[in-house]
Amino acid sequence: MPSGQLTLQSMTNAQKVAALLIALGPKVASEVMKHIKDDNEVEHIALEIASMQKLEQSMLAQILEEFYTLFQASEYLASGGVGYARTLLENAYGTNKADNILDRLVASLQTNPFDFFNNADPAQLAASFQSENPQMVALVLAYLQAENSAAVLSGLSPEMQIEVASRIATMDRTNPEILREIERILENKFSSVVTTDFTKCGGVEALAEILNRSDRSTEKVILDEMEMRDPESALRVRELMFVFEDIVQLEDRSIQRILREVETKDLALALKGSADVVKDKIFRNMSERAAGMLKEDMEYMGPVRSKDVQEKQTFIVGVIRALEATGEIVISRGSEEEDFIE
Repeated sequence: MPSGQLTLQSMTNAQKVAALLIALGPKVASEVMKHIKDDNEVEHIALEIASMQKLEQSMLAQILEEFYTLFQASEYLASGGVGYARTLLENAYGTNKADNILDRLVASLQTNPFDFFNNADPAQLAASFQSENPQMVALVLAYLQAENSAAVLSGLSPEMQIEVASRIATMDRTNPEILREIERILENKFSSVVTTDFTKCGGVEALAEILNRSDRSTEKVILDEMEMRDPESALRVRELMFVFEDIVQLEDRSIQRILREVETKDLALALKGSADVVKDKIFRNMSERAAGMLKEDMEYMGPVRSKDVQEKQTFIVGVIRALEATGEIVISRGSEEEDFIE
């Protein structure tokens, strides 16, 4: 959309953030971008920055004012709570605008359910959860930070691991009223170890993220059992266990083996829009001539559809998983130490 057609009301949040970053200048903007953890969000904002050629000074002033009011409201909330913030915002901007600002801020500041468990010792949690209902444990682990969930899951007995993992994979939505009541009960019960819409949690994505941070034996026990109980969910979890960007974690000899299975045109499309660290990993494991040809293919390709890029990345991830299954390459799990037999 040409910048002349934009109005503050028609702009998306990503467009407003893009305008703010442009106004801040490249040095400050780059520092801000480092703190945005969602890669899709970063890509979306970057595309908006690239397509935003010019903004009227009056439009930019409105955007800056909107961000200023949000930051100001955040300070009010932090210092005096919602009631205090509402009083000050109503005095400054009127009731309607104050309500709008607070609704947006309160939604963004809400903490995840069971967040108090993130500060607990995973080993103690695992011991405490061992005798609990697997459905309850699955609900908690689906909301915790993936690293903590992985540590707790690894500390459970194999039977409990399988029960909990199966429930995480098939979990969908939980009534927030029930969720808050469960949270209240568990916070009291485990105190020594410490929205009106349905809330989405769990699913195969959550289980894949947890298993990606688990040790290999835990991963194998759970996935082998899941393949017997629910082959479809097990396959979906396996597909999510390794993402294209994880290529940077592979050893050079594994990269070189993968490259023998992938055509240059497919690799060129998969690398479009990838982070420089991913591209560099690939280029370093190719001959100078082959790397040069690959770079030329990517350059001459021009703009490509995001869907096509994702399809090629998924294809290459499939190649990687197949090579791992046959033992030709090894995918490391974080700081995991491999056992070698002489």
